[in-house]
Amino acid sequence: MAAVDRGNYPLLSFETPDGAHADWFPSLVAVRGGERLYGWQAWARQQDPDWTIIRSLKRVLQDAGPNTILQLADQHVPLIQVLREMAAALRALLPQEKLEVMLGVPANANSNQRFLTVEAFRSAGCDVIGLLNEPSAASIEFGHKNRINGVILVYDLGGGTFDASLVEVGEKTHRPIATESIATLGGDDFDEVLAEMATTSDDRHSLSQSEHFRLLEECRLRKEALSPNTRRIVIDLGNVREGWSTVTVPAADYYERCRPLVDETLHVVEDLLDAHGGAEAGAGISALYVTGGGSELPIVSRVLREQFGKRVQRSVHARSATALGLAIQADAQAGYVLREKFTRYFGVWREGDAGQRILFDSLFQKGAALPGPGERPLEIRRCYRPVHNLGHFRYLECSHLDDECQPRGDVTVWDEIQFPFDPALQDADSAPVEYSAAAQSQEIEETYSIDASGTVTTTITNLSAGYQRIYSLGRWAAKDALVTPAKARMRHATRKHAEGRRR
Repeated sequence: MAAVDRGNYPLLSFETPDGAHADWFPSLVAVRGGERLYGWQAWARQQDPDWTIIRSLKRVLQDAGPNTILQLADQHVPLIQVLREMAAALRALLPQEKLEVMLGVPANANSNQRFLTVEAFRSAGCDVIGLLNEPSAASIEFGHKNRINGVILVYDLGGGTFDASLVEVGEKTHRPIATESIATLGGDDFDEVLAEMATTSDDRHSLSQSEHFRLLEECRLRKEALSPNTRRIVIDLGNVREGWSTVTVPAADYYERCRPLVDETLHVVEDLLDAHGGAEAGAGISALYVTGGGSELPIVSRVLREQFGKRVQRSVHARSATALGLAIQADAQAGYVLREKFTRYFGVWREGDAGQRILFDSLFQKGAALPGPGERPLEIRRCYRPVHNLGHFRYLECSHLDDECQPRGDVTVWDEIQFPFDPALQDADSAPVEYSAAAQSQEIEETYSIDASGTVTTTITNLSAGYQRIYSLGRWAAKDALVTPAKARMRHATRKHAEGRRR
């Protein structure tokens, strides 16, 4: 977190359980019985076997909706409640006066993720003034510091996610060109690799949840202490379980095991450049700006320099570039103008060929420019005469479309809503969908609007009968399956992204 203070942007620090100060707030949840603790309070319980520690909540969000139920040890808790409690725990550590907040989210975040993030902080008493993609925020921090004009490639490898973005940077304007992402690849995966190298499979299966957390924390600390000159990584397993000894892992062997993960990030960068000019686009990049806590691993810088040479510029604020960029963007006096884009295709399933086929109607295109703060929402309309008594609207968004403009890649299911086309049903809660002569005489208009934060609102109007309904999409999504953080963390990012590339 960074603050705005008369043209300065200081990082905020938090007191840790041992009395030290850190410039970050851990996204941890500690669970025992019906109790839940967050942040540094959760951190302090890691040595207590009675508490279960959950990490990497950001990864759970990629599959989440407003009604997602999260399994925390023996508790089944609505995810939105967990996010609200975490935001409230963070808010309690900040000044108590009115607090305006600019939030960052992964560039590939779907609209449910964005809604959940905003809702959590609003419920904690924060005045949310904006939502920004994390690579865009990092580009603002880079442009503010370097005062350059041109196209930069932001390589953002965080703890849980990876984003690569092309951003056109001017003196006071920033225009995202395109973004590609891996939602399940980040520094956490490098911790897992080191944990696997330091222990046997039998040892790992014997660990309790709290011991497994301590193993990953021990590996994270050793990973973050690495320098280009490190030859051996010494892991004290006594911090995991009493009586266990230290283990030494050759740094070269560790980097070799990490290389496939780093290569996956390069595949994403290649995809991004290929989609926007290929080698010519790569040659036209003014700088490759490397940020995110995961990027501090020495092999990342080495591989990127092999690929991009001297254009690689590593942020001196790898962990906090996003926070600094958010603060600069929030500062009206700084005068920065950012034009974000819709990062996914959004649309609705419709019937085609007299009901014989279901077709995807892409309402907002990936890459569509979002309105700036204070500007009118972007709007589109659809007008038609229906053939059914009720309209059954099933919304979704996706990362890619195939040659027939049908959804491919990562697909996120949104709301299902019903609108009465037949005026006789306008007060009914529900009815079977069937062909209707009465409905065919009605003229229907759908209006879709999207604001600066990417929130979509639809208004469906029966122009003939003079009634309408307004839906803020994302709030009434159908109930999702039970989600457990452990399962979310164990997805194999490399395989998932490779499948996306083949599709």
